[in-house]
Amino acid sequence: MVHTSAHSAHPTVPLRPMTVPAHEAADRGRAFHAIMSQRRTVRDFDPRPVPAETVDWAIRTAATAPSGAHVQPWRFVVITDPDRKRRLREAAEAEEREFYERRASQEWLTALAPIGTDWRKPFLETAPVVIVVFEVHKGPHTPRPYYTKESVGIAVGLMLASLHQSGLATLTHTPSPMRFLNEVCERPAEERAAYVVPVGYPAADARVPDLRRKSLDEVVVRL
Repeated sequence: MVHTSAHSAHPTVPLRPMTVPAHEAADRGRAFHAIMSQRRTVRDFDPRPVPAETVDWAIRTAATAPSGAHVQPWRFVVITDPDRKRRLREAAEAEEREFYERRASQEWLTALAPIGTDWRKPFLETAPVVIVVFEVHKGPHTPRPYYTKESVGIAVGLMLASLHQSGLATLTHTPSPMRFLNEVCERPAEERAAYVVPVGYPAADARVPDLRRKSLDEVVVRL
């Protein structure tokens, strides 16, 4: 039942929290970590189709993210058309070639070397699905957003987790600048691209860099 709180002029509804017994909480966290610790950024995709319903559920999950003033400043453009993916790749590679050959500092290139990336982005075509995530800024028909980057970043994290739990591989690609994506995706000026996320099953011979994640003690400060 929706009603207006005595302390607010706006409608409220009862909170219906998920109840987890204390003795199960750590086990659930451990199980979720075991799943997510297998997540890796993938650049080699199998071309077989991805169920559209699986992608839709991941985007629904992303849209549960908190956002500043609950404006929900995100747009998810799902691309499966081969011609549009080709156009996306060509435009992205033009920007990436500029980055690797002219704009990137030697320090940055050195940091990227163990990952093995360069300006070539074939995954933008081989992945069966590419999701371009836009931040929605104030426009003629859109309200002013608050904490836009933070809100969209949280949403993308939830989407990646959902896709991984569904057995799909992903990559977070962030070409810079990204204005070309408005034309490729036919989006208005008030929408600004933030992430390009290829989605698919990993190729049978896919390989990933031998990297180490920081331990808990390296990332936690307890006060």
